[in-house]
Amino acid sequence: MATERKTSAVGRERAPAAPKKPRKKSVTLTPSQRQEAGEGPLNKHWRTYFLQTLAETSNVSLSAQKAGISPSRAYKARREDADFAAAWRAALLEGYDHLEMEALGYLRAGDSSRKFDVASAIRLLTMHRETVALERARTDDSDEQSVLDSIDAVIEKMRERRAANAAVLAETEVGDGDGAL
Repeated sequence: MATERKTSAVGRERAPAAPKKPRKKSVTLTPSQRQEAGEGPLNKHWRTYFLQTLAETSNVSLSAQKAGISPSRAYKARREDADFAAAWRAALLEGYDHLEMEALGYLRAGDSSRKFDVASAIRLLTMHRETVALERARTDDSDEQSVLDSIDAVIEKMRERRAANAAVLAETEVGDGDGAL
């Protein structure tokens, strides 16, 4: 079956249109929503600023403020954009790692000239322990096939050891049987 070509009003043939790539869904707020949230003009790089601050502080409100957006825009973007949601989780994981290291450094150094609320840091880390563990597991085990391959390799080594042990036991039994009369 031949592909049809469209002709324009002038009589020239046009090639068929290439299939369009699906666009990422952009998070848009109505002007009234933007005004209610106190947002000014939107910077096209707000996601980068938001994620950088989130990794530094683990604070959504402060991150939104630094990015020049409302927290509701950030939450909406996280709901509607899977890539942004993954980057959000990665930024929080990085933020929790920073907090853990900061608390550990403070406790080890014992610097009394610097204020640090260790109890609140530990409480926060404890509250989010499960989330952090899930995200670490997700990033560490991102390649399912490599995990399955490593499990298969361990099982194969176990089979080889079992066969070698069985051979040693068989030799021992044969040796004991010859001289034991």
